[in-house]
Amino acid sequence: MSMNVSRRAFVGTAGLLATTLAACSGGNGGSESSAGDSGAGSAASTAAGGSVYWLNFKPELDETLQELAGTYTKETGVPVKIVTAASGTYNQTLIAEMDKSEAPTLFVIGNAAGVKEWGDFALDLKGTAIEKELNTDAYNLYDTEGKLVSIGYCYECYGIVANKDLIEKAGHAIDDIKDFESLKKVVEDIHKRSNELGFDAFVATDMDDSSSWRVTGHLANLEYYYEEQDTGDFDESTSEIAGTYLPNYKKLYDLMINNSVVEPSALATGGHDPATQFTNGEAAFFLTGSWDYATLSEAQPNVRMLPYYCGVSGEEKAGLNCGTENCWAVNVNATEENQQATIDFMVWLVSNPDASAKMVEQLGIMPYTNAAESTNGFLLNAAEYTADGCYVMDWATNYQPNVDQYRAALVSALNAYNSDPSDSNWDDVKKAFVDGWATQYKAANS
Repeated sequence: MSMNVSRRAFVGTAGLLATTLAACSGGNGGSESSAGDSGAGSAASTAAGGSVYWLNFKPELDETLQELAGTYTKETGVPVKIVTAASGTYNQTLIAEMDKSEAPTLFVIGNAAGVKEWGDFALDLKGTAIEKELNTDAYNLYDTEGKLVSIGYCYECYGIVANKDLIEKAGHAIDDIKDFESLKKVVEDIHKRSNELGFDAFVATDMDDSSSWRVTGHLANLEYYYEEQDTGDFDESTSEIAGTYLPNYKKLYDLMINNSVVEPSALATGGHDPATQFTNGEAAFFLTGSWDYATLSEAQPNVRMLPYYCGVSGEEKAGLNCGTENCWAVNVNATEENQQATIDFMVWLVSNPDASAKMVEQLGIMPYTNAAESTNGFLLNAAEYTADGCYVMDWATNYQPNVDQYRAALVSALNAYNSDPSDSNWDDVKKAFVDGWATQYKAANS
């Protein structure tokens, strides 16, 4: 089975989301906690001296993981260490940690590039206890030899989060937003009247490492997705792109940066904290995903996620972007005792009612048979769109080659455009998208 199969399964799984929405089994950057040796030590791996070290990919999950690590150690006696990489630094942190004598036993391989770079470090998870807990293989990643390199521990959706209360305060109805033109009408009206209303349309679209992924990864997906529909699946062998839908990317990007609480020229250095701008009610729209639902809905209870409306024909039937880059891999070089301890811990996270409920609260939904049900409103929005016959935008962005270098070039070009939105600077953005893809593909496959 290839990774391409799992990509195609996104649409089918989104249909499952629409009918069940019960998934199954079931911060602060740079933080670390090692649970102690207290507890009865009932797990078999405890007697053999096994321990767990998870290098966590998601800063917003850190607090929950530290709590669960302590609970697990208290119950089993198995030491569990959680280290959370700072936002935007996971690959660098993984390189450093894997070079240590006590390397992570559990880490993340979330896309094709990761499989190519880290697949040799991953245990084949086929036939393991954690693989048997899955209710779908739609989010599994395999290497070219068919080894099950990593398995999704959650799947997510992303789009344009909208504050219904603010939109209504501005005299509009969120149900009237059905395509780019209707979105544009609401956004530009709010921005025009921002002083009168006391809030603006979009939060800051910061371009520092903590936030630039919203446009170089997530927003870029609309170009890749629609091009994918024209040409067939993107996969790890996609060596070049045409950039056919970059005009649509530009429409939505321009709408965001030009109708915002922050001037485009001030976005390069970041530091505006777009999430706080949204939770404080300073703006009505925010580009993010289901992982932020708990935080956003606590502060602004009437939130809803809208699709990436960008002027594509037929987009009134667009749904949300659904997929994952959150996939567990077990270190093949760890001792057998530590591998077993790690798999035992994974199974507990996705099958223990209390543990999986805490995970689902933060992650939204987990593709495991015994996990707690999801209450994530943004995933419910995804299900509603699917139930209405809307198409799911799968994560074609997962196949960006040499992802860090590719996105860094996009950031540089977009910053130049933000400072001076000239045609020539947009031409450089197009070159970063299209020529940059081909260049980085060659570099990654030379």
